[in-house]
Amino acid sequence: MNAAPRTPAALLNAALAADPGRPLVTFYDDSTGERVELSVATFSNWVAKTANLLQGDLGAEPGDRLALLLPAHWQSAVWLLACSAVGVVADVGGDAGAADVVVSGPESLDAARACSGERVALALRPLGGRFPQVPSGFVDYAVEVPGQGDRFAPFAPVDPDTLALVVAGAEWTGAEVVEKAAGDAEGLGLVGPGSRLLSGLPYGSWRGLSAGLYAPLATGGSVVLCPRLDQVGEEALAKRIEAERVTATAR
Repeated sequence: MNAAPRTPAALLNAALAADPGRPLVTFYDDSTGERVELSVATFSNWVAKTANLLQGDLGAEPGDRLALLLPAHWQSAVWLLACSAVGVVADVGGDAGAADVVVSGPESLDAARACSGERVALALRPLGGRFPQVPSGFVDYAVEVPGQGDRFAPFAPVDPDTLALVVAGAEWTGAEVVEKAAGDAEGLGLVGPGSRLLSGLPYGSWRGLSAGLYAPLATGGSVVLCPRLDQVGEEALAKRIEAERVTATAR
């Protein structure tokens, strides 16, 4: 009998083995009209490529700290799982000056320049588009990630009992993230496999991360990420909930 998953990356591997074709992350950007839906298989492929970039090209090792300066976004979710796969500590909204690697969106580039290590920039454009011009001192994620391998294997086993996630001043190991996410499920309305949670919460808190990724992953559910719900009227939101077959919401 296989042991129960004890890291977020192991949860993703288990989901991939169980049902690779089901939806996992659906993302809406209501400022651009973008909608992206990623199955477990597609999301896992992005995670593998990103983990290979992180471990190989960026030289990150278990225990290194990555400052994740990104909003709630499907690519942010990919980076969180890639960190778990490599054993890198994901410090959400963390101090770039204290990080070994920084991953930044277009609005936080100035803060990200405090990192003396590797710097990665994401344009966060529809369809994962590139920057028109790569920001000075950064590599463009959209340029670097497509050529990475579709399978990932860590150079060293990831210890689930080491630090994995930092957000809003709180710290958790990989095993604690898994346990806490599963414990959140009932309160978020995730009643089991097939549950579909619409989250409008930012990623700058545990609740936002749990609703927007970890709890659906831990329970065989899926998430509809809508970080700009302030731009959606109640009637349009009701239609989206119906169209996406949402079973619970977190706002």
